[in-house]
Amino acid sequence: MTLPASALPPDPVSAFLGVTRSATGKLWRDRLDARGTAKAQAIAQRYQLPEMLARVIAGRGIEIDAVADFLDPTIRKLMPDPSTVTQMEAGASRIADAATKREKVAIFGDYDVDGATSAALLAWHLRHCGLDPLIHIPDRIFEGYGPNVDAIRMLADKGATLLITVDCGTTSLEPLAEARRLGMSVVVIDHHQTADELPEVDALINPNRPDDLSGLGHLAAVGLVMMTLVAVNRELRHRGFWTLERPEPNLLDMLHHVALGTVADVAPLIGLNRAFVAKGLIALRRRDHVGHTALMDVARLNGPPEVWHLGFMLGPRINAGGRIGRADLGVRLLLEGDVSEAARIAAELDRLNTERRVIEQHAEAQAEAEAIAALGLEDKGAVIVTASEGWHPGVVGLVASRLKEKFGRPAFAIALEPGGIGTGSGRSIGGVDLGRAVRNAVTEGILMKGGGHAMAAGVTLRKERLAEFRGWLETALAADVAKSRHVNELSIDGAVSARGITPEFAATLNRAGPFGAGNPEPVIALPAHQLVYADEVGQAHLRLRFKSGDGAIVNGIAFRSVGQKLGQALAENRGHPLHVAGSLAIDRWQGAERVQFRVIDVAVPDPGPAMIR
Repeated sequence: MTLPASALPPDPVSAFLGVTRSATGKLWRDRLDARGTAKAQAIAQRYQLPEMLARVIAGRGIEIDAVADFLDPTIRKLMPDPSTVTQMEAGASRIADAATKREKVAIFGDYDVDGATSAALLAWHLRHCGLDPLIHIPDRIFEGYGPNVDAIRMLADKGATLLITVDCGTTSLEPLAEARRLGMSVVVIDHHQTADELPEVDALINPNRPDDLSGLGHLAAVGLVMMTLVAVNRELRHRGFWTLERPEPNLLDMLHHVALGTVADVAPLIGLNRAFVAKGLIALRRRDHVGHTALMDVARLNGPPEVWHLGFMLGPRINAGGRIGRADLGVRLLLEGDVSEAARIAAELDRLNTERRVIEQHAEAQAEAEAIAALGLEDKGAVIVTASEGWHPGVVGLVASRLKEKFGRPAFAIALEPGGIGTGSGRSIGGVDLGRAVRNAVTEGILMKGGGHAMAAGVTLRKERLAEFRGWLETALAADVAKSRHVNELSIDGAVSARGITPEFAATLNRAGPFGAGNPEPVIALPAHQLVYADEVGQAHLRLRFKSGDGAIVNGIAFRSVGQKLGQALAENRGHPLHVAGSLAIDRWQGAERVQFRVIDVAVPDPGPAMIR
């Protein structure tokens, strides 16, 4: 049974709506303290904005003088000079050399969405320059992540004199050394964290390298490719390369790629990333790109695309090719100009995505059972490390993500191959740097190889060292995990009643978007609304309806909640009042618009009256 909001002793005055422990075990907090509330009032007055929108803006740390730019993020204002990135000028010059000398260029990309969009964007530009680049996306199972010696030799045999790696290459010391031995120039465009030793290449364009002071480490690889092409365009302009017969390509025409790759890679939607995604969504709405339009059609996306569509509908289909199908399908789709062929490729990606879901669900059930057994009744353990033979290496990242969400701690899922080698992925929680931990485990000799970001990492290890890796992570991350999990709070932007939740209200809040990592969706609370309807729909979702005291109704949905604490609390409280927290989305059906309330948490209210803030 869900505990009443007042059942636990922490200061109820500081808890939003008095919720000190919700159904999911969270303390609800007002996102704004007294200073933030004062800032929100000042924003509302200066810019004549609705109070709730001003609260959302203030809650994202936006200073008063920066509000206008926040509400209209433009690439022109937010794009820095590309030369602020270390070795950008050297890389742009070498790519420009290849264009002017009509060299054979090879593009080596990653097999995820960021890699596919990066490779497609670069190939599109090189084709405008009159080149016909080779594109190689490695097979996840047989080649693994990043450049490998065999692929490098194959590209050299095909005549490549310049190798450009996108979304990979920073830690590929030996393969890139082989490329140099074979006479190829190498330019790396990557955003992954670096090891102690950097590869010897013509240019390593990576804002996360230790000697880079650009402050652009938040860019996804595709955003970094876009910046590189700005520099290449400028260099070719200086050389007089562009003519009436060969006009300079408009890079803004390809913002579809940048938006999709940025969102799918969960890059923080701050600064330039936010402008890339905002303008990229506008480009996608024009439906003027053959590949993206085919992808939207097969995903049955009829209305204007939003960030969550990119992350949960379009991105997974591109990813499906790299996970369980042909790794280059995503790039081929994004470069395809024929409508019929694009539709065929998109249909194949859709089929693979359906197959991927079945494979993932099977592995997820096994991994969840293993995690529960490992944590025990006392729920002890800083990190979850699951592994099994028979898991498909293409879905372990998704399984790790589900485990992280369910158990609230860093999680790994590792596919064990018959030869005794395991390949897996990890996902982290805020405040716990998983990429650094994995790199340290490589240095210690526990892992064969590994790397990644603070929030996600990949590993390769021998089966016999699995227990050692698990124990090493427990020791290395216990303090950070304990600190992060102790702060189990849900920040609330404000409260409204069902009567106030209209398409116009949702559109007002969306002015602070696009929302995603780094710019979280506003979380709105419904105080003491009666749950009048709850029924299971789809794959473990709950369709809901809540009624306010004046009789107004709002429709809601709680995704993947059946069998979870949230779903249990909803099932137990049919017909009863609940404090409800969630986000808003526009549901479009047959030309009509209505607001859908996406429930993320609930709490049983105190018997006394609830105040709307």
